[in-house]
Amino acid sequence: MNQKSFFRRFRDSQIFWPLVAWIIILVFDAIIDPTFFKLGIIEDPTYGKHLYGNIVDIFNNGAPLMLVAIGMTLVIATGGIDLSVGAVIAISAAMGAVLINPALGNQLISNEILTKNATNTPLPIIILADLLAGTLCGLWNGLLVSRVKIQPMVATLILMVAGRGIAQLITNGQIMTIYYTPYFWFGNGYILGLPVSIYIVALILILGWALVRKTSIGLFIETVGTNARSAYYSGINEKNVKLFAYMFCGFCGAIAGLILSSYVHSADGNNNGLNYELDAILAVVMGGTMMTGGRFNLLASAIGAVVIWTFTVTVYHLGVPANALLAAKAILVLVVILLYSDYTRRFVNRITTKRRVAKHETSN
Repeated sequence: MNQKSFFRRFRDSQIFWPLVAWIIILVFDAIIDPTFFKLGIIEDPTYGKHLYGNIVDIFNNGAPLMLVAIGMTLVIATGGIDLSVGAVIAISAAMGAVLINPALGNQLISNEILTKNATNTPLPIIILADLLAGTLCGLWNGLLVSRVKIQPMVATLILMVAGRGIAQLITNGQIMTIYYTPYFWFGNGYILGLPVSIYIVALILILGWALVRKTSIGLFIETVGTNARSAYYSGINEKNVKLFAYMFCGFCGAIAGLILSSYVHSADGNNNGLNYELDAILAVVMGGTMMTGGRFNLLASAIGAVVIWTFTVTVYHLGVPANALLAAKAILVLVVILLYSDYTRRFVNRITTKRRVAKHETSN
């Protein structure tokens, strides 16, 4: 009885359907490529021995999207949305690159800079500037939404449009290549054979879980998302709750920009974080968070991001060109909508109910 009730609770939890979707894609991958799950150990002259394989790459390359999805979850749970997370990634990456580059973006990158594995700015300051830039972007969005009372879609659309221009202003319109080796550790380093980015995601996930489940913040967020007026009359400061959600989203976007620019060794105001806002929204919806706000689950959103990245890898395995990836994702969006429809939920409940009744009649 306890096992049945556990399964029933698990089936009704927000992580059930993302896990089902991920397992289906992985089974498909195993069919089309039996070596898909193959893992190996490689000796890297810089970072030592570490694991390599498709699964490792999925979690490593999908780490920025997982981070953005975690931050986006709190925003959507309040009944809002953040369309600027891709631009925040670009701003954060540009901030780090321009601090590493001694020319500070005011000059074209010289041969001396290309061959010089050094910077005038200490690495902790670079990281702090990255995080501060993204958090300030979240603060800007939060102020527009919570204080100025602009609709979230319109408020964040402002930074979505202007953000990439800001990133290009920071880098003086250049695609800035980074040659500072210590900076590469965040996107390319390994700890105990696993990518550093996985540990960063786990740390942010634990931090976010502790904030929303071990303090009253999570309850406040769900209350504001469910009924903001009721939350106000209950004594909850709706403005500060929304401000916190947008700042946390900006903070997660800044870390994603740090990892992404570290991984690709460059900062490109036009392409860093491109379309990440759409993938993050899809990951959050796949994780069971309603677009109208309310109940949310950070782990489910992170799993949704893994599903999206696994799907991307699968599409490439099938030989689909990169320029057709968006069309392929449209199919994934359609499947997600069907899975979360009321008809599907009623169908699953009807099947499980019939099975329970049949077992009960058989036992009698």
